[in-house]
Amino acid sequence: MPYEFDEILETIKMTEIEHFDIRTVTMGISLRDCADRSLEVTKQKIYDKILKYGKNHVKLAQEVEAKYGVSIANKRISITPVSIPFDAFHLEEFVEIAKALDKAAGEIGIDYIAGYSALVQKGFTNGERELIKSIPFALSETKRVCASVNVGTTKAGINIDAINMMADVIKSTAEKTKDNDSIGCAKLVVFCNVPEDNPFVAGAFHGISEPEIVLNVGISGPGVVLDAIREAGSVDMQQLAEVIKKTIFKITRAGELMGREVAKKHGIPFGIVDISLAPTPAPGDSIGDILKAMGVEDVGAPGTTAALAMLNDSVKKAGLMASSSVGGMSGAFIPVSEDQGMIDAVERGNLSLEKLEAMTAVCSVGLDMIAIPGDTPATTIGGIIADECAIGMINNKTTAVRIIPAYGKTIGDSVDYGGLLGKAPILSVRNLSSENFMMRGGKIPAPTVSLSN
Repeated sequence: MPYEFDEILETIKMTEIEHFDIRTVTMGISLRDCADRSLEVTKQKIYDKILKYGKNHVKLAQEVEAKYGVSIANKRISITPVSIPFDAFHLEEFVEIAKALDKAAGEIGIDYIAGYSALVQKGFTNGERELIKSIPFALSETKRVCASVNVGTTKAGINIDAINMMADVIKSTAEKTKDNDSIGCAKLVVFCNVPEDNPFVAGAFHGISEPEIVLNVGISGPGVVLDAIREAGSVDMQQLAEVIKKTIFKITRAGELMGREVAKKHGIPFGIVDISLAPTPAPGDSIGDILKAMGVEDVGAPGTTAALAMLNDSVKKAGLMASSSVGGMSGAFIPVSEDQGMIDAVERGNLSLEKLEAMTAVCSVGLDMIAIPGDTPATTIGGIIADECAIGMINNKTTAVRIIPAYGKTIGDSVDYGGLLGKAPILSVRNLSSENFMMRGGKIPAPTVSLSN
């Protein structure tokens, strides 16, 4: 299908929304050839390779921004899950690798580099155990490194031992970064059914089946969709779904066109366009506001999950029609701290952790940027992660948890990171123990839906 940028500009001008942007162009780089017996040689290989491919990433993306007049909010790098090529290293050595990644990211001028990651849904290698134990140190001693760990899949089941380990890691990371509202936890995601081509930080990594280098793009545009829904007025559900689809179709084409332009300038393959609606704390750039424009009084009201389901489905359908390269997670994100409408609903007492969990069954990811009291037990955090993984495993979808047990904070407090990470009020957690359940350990077996061959 030929790309006519006039149709995209027409949509942008018609909606007159300031917040339309391409959320991220993420360059994926394989580090599988960077391993060496010497840690110093390994670090140098990592640094050299990231600089080789990424040194012009920001500049070339800015050229595309200037050409089309549409902002690309973030220019980022994802790498091979670090535990895979560097499996022979130990905790202290992994931390040194994280510092090398941080140095390279700073040199090329990006805010985050993602892929300090492990895939342990079926069990651990020795290196994976060491990497996971190193995460609190890596995230507290670097600025730009983001980590993720996949602990379950529909095919493999859920690794409860890995969840318990990650719950301890989250608590430790919160303590080690307590002087900045436990910000380390904002750079750490626990996944079920993680995609290999997700361009969105903090959960991005360059999957093992990906090419040597690739350019993936994540779109945005909640403000554009919000304006279209408001303009549509009192139409029925089917008509409203059509309004959403037509809007998403056009911004998806914009995202793919610009992503391909950046890839062409680099001389590298274009990968996928992730059609997820990614909110920001800016007024009018909110998934929560979209849900209210659809008719619920506030996020958390009866009907919220149904409205989100329709929004998510419309986004996916439109994206599939607009592009043959849809990937990533694709749908609608519902992070609390990064969405002013969600923040407001929590502060008004209308949105609870339990309602958020229900909403994650129909959104594109899961519990994202959720701040909870700092004294929440690790076993309770583990139970929250296990519940979210169960939703992903049974429904054969990606789910994730990015949770912040904010050190020293309690109900009535908040964490505030500024920028895209935003502000998160502390959500209450039920004072019921998960310890006896989580301490059983082992694995929850794969469900019957896994038998799809």
